[in-house]
Amino acid sequence: MTTVESRVEVPAPEAAPSRSAASTALRRSAPIVGALIGLLAVWYAVTYLVLPARQRFLLPPPHEVYGGAFTNPQLMGPMTEALGRSFAVALVGLVIAVVLGIAYAVVMSQWSWAEKMLYPYAVILQTIPILALVPLIGIWLGYAFPARVAVCVIIALFPMIANTLFGLQSASAAAHDLFTLNKATRWQRLTKLQFPAAVPSIFTGLRNAAGLSVIGAIVGDYFFQQGAPGIGGLLRVYTQRLQMEALLTAVTLTALFGVVIFTIFAVLDRAVVGRWYGRVPR
Repeated sequence: MTTVESRVEVPAPEAAPSRSAASTALRRSAPIVGALIGLLAVWYAVTYLVLPARQRFLLPPPHEVYGGAFTNPQLMGPMTEALGRSFAVALVGLVIAVVLGIAYAVVMSQWSWAEKMLYPYAVILQTIPILALVPLIGIWLGYAFPARVAVCVIIALFPMIANTLFGLQSASAAAHDLFTLNKATRWQRLTKLQFPAAVPSIFTGLRNAAGLSVIGAIVGDYFFQQGAPGIGGLLRVYTQRLQMEALLTAVTLTALFGVVIFTIFAVLDRAVVGRWYGRVPR
């Protein structure tokens, strides 16, 4: 009887996790692969079925775009260098937006009069079209790296302010009463109650601000032409010259750049917030 039990128990724990991990990975990747195949199918259909032959240069098929671009070092070299410069702009702008946004929200969370006085300015900054501010930014800061960073900060700042303020104000009244009974200082209330309650909202704002900082970097590169060009500057050049293969490749790299940045912060969000609050992975 003991030998039969050992035969049944030994192999069972090893097979289940591998099948579970494989099925989970397949389930998560299937929608992405399906969407990519659908996009390529629509692309081919528009190129060969919608556009006449004399206009197909406006939307070349995917194999012509990527087959010629990714194997051409003279094209991919400047693109990767420009993408690195845009990444630097987006990273610096994101860091500044995060610091300013959290500080701005902390000030508003501590005094109601500060929220009433400062929050409208954050809303105004969010509602003004960035293209209306670009000429002023260029005049004040020049047309190089500082101006591009300023565009990133302006675009990415409001999500950090709004989400951080919401999180800081989300602590329950009972928790505030408990801190009041224990005669906690304002600093203790902020660091031990409000900030822990705000962590999920801060990471939500960080994830949104990360994606917006990429947009800000590309917009800044597109309009500010001094210095080494970023990926937005190359987009402008390719558009003016009607270099459609290079333009579509640059657009694809830009999209992948945004997806990678967003995914990094989404994974960080799930790792930190999920561990802190016991979030169940889906």
